[in-house]
Amino acid sequence: MAIPIFQVDAFAKEPFKGNPAGVCLLPGPAEPAWMQSVAAEMCLAETAFPVAEDDGYRLRWFTPAVEVKLCGHATLATAHILWEQGLLAPDEEARFQTLSGLLTARRDGQLIELDFPARPPRPEPPDWADAAVGALGIRPVSIGMSAEDLLFEAADEAAVRGVEPDFAALRALPARGVIVTSRSSDKRYDFVSRFFAPAVGVDEDPVTGSSHTVLVPFWARRLGKRVFTACQASARGGVLHLALEGDRVKIAGTAITVIKGEILA
Repeated sequence: MAIPIFQVDAFAKEPFKGNPAGVCLLPGPAEPAWMQSVAAEMCLAETAFPVAEDDGYRLRWFTPAVEVKLCGHATLATAHILWEQGLLAPDEEARFQTLSGLLTARRDGQLIELDFPARPPRPEPPDWADAAVGALGIRPVSIGMSAEDLLFEAADEAAVRGVEPDFAALRALPARGVIVTSRSSDKRYDFVSRFFAPAVGVDEDPVTGSSHTVLVPFWARRLGKRVFTACQASARGGVLHLALEGDRVKIAGTAITVIKGEILA
């Protein structure tokens, strides 16, 4: 039986921008090893595997190397495909049961808004922070640690954009990834960031929803506000519309389907 699969550019207003994600519409539960093989074949930062159950979908995400606990751009891409393919009504909320609990998505005009858990970083740097400084090659303003990722505040946007990490050194750190961030020099944005995760098979992620569950509470404290527009300053780049609501982060962006196909094997 052929299984539909799509490639979607998430957090993008035009093709070949933002972050590409695979979305594989499963007819039923699949073996993790098979999903991992599909994700390796797709060779994207993440491929999402939704399967209908109860009043929503069970959703899992795989990089080319491992399964991950939380992924924003592939969740946005999945919701986009469910509405585009008529599997959800235009005004129906998308509900996903995941390794990070219940996640939801809704349409807000041209935007898709995700509801994710906030993951504020601890302000104390881990005892291996010096290794991260060496791997990034820039001086930090501050270093914190979330549940999975190191948060590295740089002096300015030029420092963020100029980072050329030692990926082998980053891969050896005991963290999923490293977020590098600063205030934006562009008045359209509140802050900029980049995200490096070679430990899970993604040297640099173009636009990362999950990192903003850490960045939003961090910048809320720094800037004394709760609504943000952010730019992820990767080569492909992407814009995120964000809000902190209690212990949840709203993450909104647009998505475009660029490839449709079928898995035959």
